[in-house]
Amino acid sequence: MTSTPPTDFISPFHQGLDLESQTPLPRQRLPQPTTPHLLPTLRLYFLLGAGILIPLILAWIPGAGVAMGWGVMVLYDGVILGMALVDYQRSQRWQIQVERDCDPRLSIGRDNPIHLRVTVGSGSGKGQTTQLRLRDSYPQAFQADQDLQILEIAPHTETEVTYHVFPPRRGAFEWQGLTLRLLSPQELVWQAWQIPLQTQVEVYPDLVGLRLLSIRLSLESAGGLRRRQRTLGGTEFAELQEYNRGDDLRLIDWKATARRGHPLVRVCEPERDQPLLILLDRGRLMTAQVAGLKRFDWALNATLALAMAGLRRGDRVGICVFDHEIHTWIPPQSGNSYLSRILEQLYNLEPVFTESDYVAVASRVLSQYTRRALVVLLTDIVDAIASKELLSAMARLSPRFLPFCVALRDPLIGAQAQQPLMAYQNSKENPIQSWYEQAVALDLMHQRTVAFAQLQQQGVLVLDAPAPKISEQLVDRYLLLKARNRL
Repeated sequence: MTSTPPTDFISPFHQGLDLESQTPLPRQRLPQPTTPHLLPTLRLYFLLGAGILIPLILAWIPGAGVAMGWGVMVLYDGVILGMALVDYQRSQRWQIQVERDCDPRLSIGRDNPIHLRVTVGSGSGKGQTTQLRLRDSYPQAFQADQDLQILEIAPHTETEVTYHVFPPRRGAFEWQGLTLRLLSPQELVWQAWQIPLQTQVEVYPDLVGLRLLSIRLSLESAGGLRRRQRTLGGTEFAELQEYNRGDDLRLIDWKATARRGHPLVRVCEPERDQPLLILLDRGRLMTAQVAGLKRFDWALNATLALAMAGLRRGDRVGICVFDHEIHTWIPPQSGNSYLSRILEQLYNLEPVFTESDYVAVASRVLSQYTRRALVVLLTDIVDAIASKELLSAMARLSPRFLPFCVALRDPLIGAQAQQPLMAYQNSKENPIQSWYEQAVALDLMHQRTVAFAQLQQQGVLVLDAPAPKISEQLVDRYLLLKARNRL
């Protein structure tokens, strides 16, 4: 049992981050399979157990003693065990090779595909098929949709199976090996062995989401998708297009229309080279688990998605990661290649159990930038009292900048608050406890609404979205702000 030769891991920071297409580059070592051993099947246990009937039957036959019955049973069991050994030797004729293929950079919070390729050489006989069971030793922290793979194999065939793993946290992980069980031709025994097929991977933020977003932005830029309303197209001239029903008559270029002989409209695009500052909170509120991931992980995915959208739209993107102090400061720059530098500095950050200092971050922004910019803060809001410092910091930014507060909501709280009361009455659980939990959920949502209302009164844009959907909704809001030329 051998595998593919080892391949060196290529860092995306040395090769450039290619989000359009990444070739799987698994890092594997040459596996040395363990010595196969024999495991009985249920059929073998049944046949051996049936031997106990022999003494019982011979006891009713005249002239046959109990000793003869036990002797025949021992002879019968010996024959069955001999057949099992012969059957096991026949199963050893199978030549099986297993390879594991996966992306060396997995995405957190996504179902990442893992491919197992089983190549069968010769078998125990011509036209013989048998059952092969594989159990992959994926990292213990991962969640998998399938723990056991059951295959029907035949000689000189190749089979590929796929299962998916869900990494709940970022970091470096390793697959330890594979456990295989091969059924013998007479289905009396299993041949079991292990292949220490090691594969090293690193779990990054949501690279899959970034690839999909990259494709979406490319199609929108090329006009492959339906454009937004042309009245929200921006202020910089982009191109001339034929007039279609529903276009704003004020956008008709009369000189070009007179030259061409048919109506043409001006298509404008949003302004470029505008500053976009993203403030990423990694304090205590971002350590909570939401939909299987930490709230910080969802916010980090949204930060990278927004940074990609800003760079693709020609803006200068800067990022600040903070808790009780400023941890990481990436100055605003433009260019699609700048995303690699951003990912390099952010992909391994983790939240901490300290209170965040929002005022210090606002003061840093006010001291370093005088030009109007879109300042996006990704955090969470409990209520107006607990978030008093946050409200004060955002109010300080509003006169000079366009502040945008983004909160990551737990979807379970919203679902619990909207649960009908009749559902609790019909359930087997204590309805009083359920009503109390629903009252708490409703109060939390009301307090958040009050806090957001105070922010809006101070001229702050707000977005309160479920954590799993925050990236998509944040990018949509940013593109809409660009189209409306709010900066």
